[in-house]
Amino acid sequence: MINVEQAEDSTANFKSKKLNVFVIKRDSRLVPFDNQKIYDALMKAEAQLNGKITPEVKSEIQEIVYKIDQEITDRFQKDIKIYEIQNIVEHILIAEKKVALAEHYINYRANRDFERTKATDINFTIEKLINKDRSVVNENANKDSEVFNTQRDLTAGIVGKSMGLKMLPPHVANAHQKGDIHYHDLDYQPYSPMTNCCLIDFKGMLTEGFKIGNAEVESPKSIQTAAAQMAQIIANVASSQYGGCSADRIDEVLAPFAQLNYDKHLATAKEWIEGEEKQLAFAKEKTEKDIYDAMQSLEYEINTLYSSQGQTPFTSLGFGLGTNWIEREIQQAILKVRIKGIGKEQRTAIFPKLIFTLKRGVNLEEQDPNYDMKQIALECATKRMYPDVLMYDKLVELTGSFKTPMGCRSFLQGWKDEEGNDMSSGRMNLGVLTLNIPRIAMEADGNQEKFWSILEERLAICKDGLVYRVERVKEATPSNAPILYMHGAFGNRLTKDQSVDELFKNRRATVSLGYIGLYEAATAFFGGEWEKDPAAKQFTLDVLKTLKKHTDAWSDEYDYHFSVYGTPSESLTDRFCRLDTEKFGQVENITDKEYYTNSYHYDVRKNPTPFEKLEFEKDYPKYASGGFIHYCEYPNMRQNPKALEAVWDFAYDKIGYLGTNTPIDHCYECDFEGDFEPTERGFECPQCGNHDPKTCDVVKRTCGYLGNPQARPMVHGRHKEISSRVKHMK
Repeated sequence: MINVEQAEDSTANFKSKKLNVFVIKRDSRLVPFDNQKIYDALMKAEAQLNGKITPEVKSEIQEIVYKIDQEITDRFQKDIKIYEIQNIVEHILIAEKKVALAEHYINYRANRDFERTKATDINFTIEKLINKDRSVVNENANKDSEVFNTQRDLTAGIVGKSMGLKMLPPHVANAHQKGDIHYHDLDYQPYSPMTNCCLIDFKGMLTEGFKIGNAEVESPKSIQTAAAQMAQIIANVASSQYGGCSADRIDEVLAPFAQLNYDKHLATAKEWIEGEEKQLAFAKEKTEKDIYDAMQSLEYEINTLYSSQGQTPFTSLGFGLGTNWIEREIQQAILKVRIKGIGKEQRTAIFPKLIFTLKRGVNLEEQDPNYDMKQIALECATKRMYPDVLMYDKLVELTGSFKTPMGCRSFLQGWKDEEGNDMSSGRMNLGVLTLNIPRIAMEADGNQEKFWSILEERLAICKDGLVYRVERVKEATPSNAPILYMHGAFGNRLTKDQSVDELFKNRRATVSLGYIGLYEAATAFFGGEWEKDPAAKQFTLDVLKTLKKHTDAWSDEYDYHFSVYGTPSESLTDRFCRLDTEKFGQVENITDKEYYTNSYHYDVRKNPTPFEKLEFEKDYPKYASGGFIHYCEYPNMRQNPKALEAVWDFAYDKIGYLGTNTPIDHCYECDFEGDFEPTERGFECPQCGNHDPKTCDVVKRTCGYLGNPQARPMVHGRHKEISSRVKHMK
């Protein structure tokens, strides 16, 4: 006879039995048998059938569960398969004349099996694409599903997802489908052994030359050519990976090529102009014009590119540390081009994302030599939302060295090459898997000990999923993506016979454990107003400490840098909440909001001041330095850039990375500037009611990047979806 341990459940008055028998899950995992799950499933089914549950019905269900326990005890001594448990449940329900309940339970199990099958059914998902199901066509806010090449990419993605789920370790695929975790970018990886995001080694490529297709490209002889080559590199890199690509310290990288322009103009001046002072002035003026034209061309080229993924490449440009006159001129040109806008209507450019670095002694304070550049950056942020800002000293403290993020928020950790040189550009991220933390909190049902136990189980699955990502991407060959591995984007240039792992191992590459919903997890234990409760705050910090402890251990075990990452949960904020609503129902301040709060952010519904928000959030990135960003919400700031500067200065010693969210929508009919309202007809000017994309410019931050929801046809509910993302992705 199997030993039985009984424990009184205070919430349901149900004596749960923990049998010394293990359940063999569909994915072959062994988990301890827990009859609480059977009880909860039958209670939920009974409530759906008959509404309110009487004490008599509750007692009947308890007795049924105990009979199920007894049959399992009599028949199974070591382990039992999940379908055998289901058969026993159905048999006893029918024997107890609970026919309607049995039918409901059987249908529920059949529907679950059907849903699992649909996830790998290519025909089913393609039909959803044809019918413009928003879960398929709107998963990425910057992909316009009306465009042919985007439709082709979405179709290929359906095949990739279906095949990828079959390739994944079964327990990882199962956890993804259930919503315990999210295996990101299934439309690309693991079906293809692609990398995620990167910091392109532009300096090496522009200096040493590179190859694209059949063309051997030499080092440029002017800043205009250098900017054109950058655009070519970005397009090819974006088509060879699936994440964002960034340029670090681009003002310093491009300065030598602008110097060539200056030298050429000075030589011309010496030939045709008398007087050294006039010669120098001529050369400088011509070079300044060349720099502006080059930066304007780069802005236009990036915004008109389409990668093989059917979208504009997600590109970020980091700058702000250069101090000589050419580097300053490049910084100024980048900002002034963005302030001016693109096209005849001077709309806000969506890409590239601009990331300006603040550094004490360079540009932070009035006495610093580049303080004037900070003022232009402030003007740009109030008018175009970008640039976001990096705080140099804090970022070094958090990540071990200074660098621009890869894509929108993924940070490399400090790393030195064999010669001891700090190296960031030419490195990459191998992928992300995100953990659904609010689900664990709700499953724990008020029991923190149970929360930590479930978290350990889920982290074991996360580890297997991330290790699989690493092993899969190592199967690529240099010839799969020559621009990355052989021609310089990833720094060291491999031959076609070398292993791509040469660029990943020894912690050169990162792989990220994402998380979402610390606010909701704490709410499950401490209520919806927990932010000022020290015990609740400590609980959330302990969650991140636990994640970091595990990723550090995985890094030691495998020698890749496993990092904790605040997921830019563009669609995940909806997916996890939707799945958990199906599982737990409407839970106050958790699922009833219809979204989960991104990473560690302060509950946006409470409308904290920027100072309150930053003071609250500053403690978290220490444990999640693999990916983080802070946002603050402002009214229209165009007439008050000093207020924004006050926040930047306040944040400098507290956080590493800050974004500005301020209304910048523009109506060309009535000249309104501010925040458009989401309506059934699309985003609408609150002053004149204009909602025509041709005569208004609507720009919202939907994750780490900006997006233009008005620029594509609206489907039912799209305005609400975007509005929710805009408000709650912070």
